[in-house]
Amino acid sequence: MATSVAVILALTACGDGGGGDTSGSGSGGGGNTTGVGAGTPTSSGVGAGTPTSSGVGAGTPTSSGTGDQTTTSGTVDPTTTSGTVDPTATSSVSGGNCSPAVDIAAPNGNPFAGATLFVDPGYIAKVDSSIAKTTDTALKAKMEKVKQISTAFWLDRIAAVDGLAAHLDAALKLQNETCKPVTSVIVVYDLPNRDCFAEASNGELRVENGGVERYRNEFIAPIKQIFAAHPDQRIVAIIEPDSLPNLATNLGSKDCTPETEKAYRENVAHALKELDMPHVYQYIDAAHSGWLGWPDNQKKGAQIFAEVIEAAGSPKSIRGFATNVANYTQLSYSSESYDQQSNPCYGEFDYVDAMASALSAEGLGDKHFIIDTSRNGVGNIRGDWGYWCNNIGAGMGQRPQANPGGATNLDAFYWVKPPGDSDGTADKTAERFDAFCGYEDADQRAPEAGAWFHEYFVECVKNANPPL
Repeated sequence: MATSVAVILALTACGDGGGGDTSGSGSGGGGNTTGVGAGTPTSSGVGAGTPTSSGVGAGTPTSSGTGDQTTTSGTVDPTTTSGTVDPTATSSVSGGNCSPAVDIAAPNGNPFAGATLFVDPGYIAKVDSSIAKTTDTALKAKMEKVKQISTAFWLDRIAAVDGLAAHLDAALKLQNETCKPVTSVIVVYDLPNRDCFAEASNGELRVENGGVERYRNEFIAPIKQIFAAHPDQRIVAIIEPDSLPNLATNLGSKDCTPETEKAYRENVAHALKELDMPHVYQYIDAAHSGWLGWPDNQKKGAQIFAEVIEAAGSPKSIRGFATNVANYTQLSYSSESYDQQSNPCYGEFDYVDAMASALSAEGLGDKHFIIDTSRNGVGNIRGDWGYWCNNIGAGMGQRPQANPGGATNLDAFYWVKPPGDSDGTADKTAERFDAFCGYEDADQRAPEAGAWFHEYFVECVKNANPPL
């Protein structure tokens, strides 16, 4: 996913979070997340506001936090629990021998707290494919540790929904074996005209070709049905990375047309309304510090979020927002050295604090946040903080954990973007080639967005910070 970044001259402080000064020139990490993210990278953008410089998004948080990792990081042995479940199976799993029955109520409403985070068997299989290609014993041991870390299950096309029931069945099986709540994280990502300011992660649906009807009937409707059939487990849904932030900064550019805006607003609202269930916790994608970090962009983004939530009927299941999805932005800057471009947010902690304030001004002061820390473990790896595609030198960041602290209402660090999935192809002749994937800081061996990138996974493992 690419990101769109608005570059505006703003010398006000970005919240009261860590690390930034008011001049917008501090040092520190950047990266970009949803719009500029990986996972299914999309682009980079020239945001809105009063552009003066050239902000090109930043990315996936990286760093610190001392939350409880024993109950939330997914350290259950996947070879004896989640790893042995057939991900193609579709039969429902229920019951179990737990007495009393597992109480799935989330402490203080945080679905990541007091739970095991489910380890996706599909991701384990990808990691195993890299282990099979690796001869270094020490490196293989680190890869084995990655198999115990929870990553999100991406629904990035209609066909992917076919595997959702089995995924949730496997999580429920683990819950019934351990008699402890298990949380599954699902990314809902297939809007018509998806990633309108990008090339690498454009989706399968087009507004002009019946995309709205297909999105609602062939994508959201079956997801709703499957979620409803799994009421006895916690489900986190991350809603449409890169969509609403593009409306804040990129309208009128590339594919971000009035028709796209209408489709984004109405269908994100539709998804939020349809997936509103007591056991589902929804987090709307909210870009990252290098995209909506400028105050004008914060305000525009918060207004759009509030309008869409109201259009959806203000569902109770909307827990909050996800930042730095598929990006590289550090939590707080310590070693990045590129131009801050007058952005007062110096990392995701600053950005979460600032966005919390902007949301509060729109009547959404009760919302919480999660930060994607899957690939933000290393700073100073980009010539510009807007570079988002398969950045050379990236490393896995903080492990998933609940209540890590560091920013306002922060529910968790989580690996939304599975490390090893490509951001976009480096093949300049490919139809979905994005220029950002051809820049000097992007790994030129990369396959198409979403495809397993073994060599990149190896580097992310080697560079993990904290180390594996």
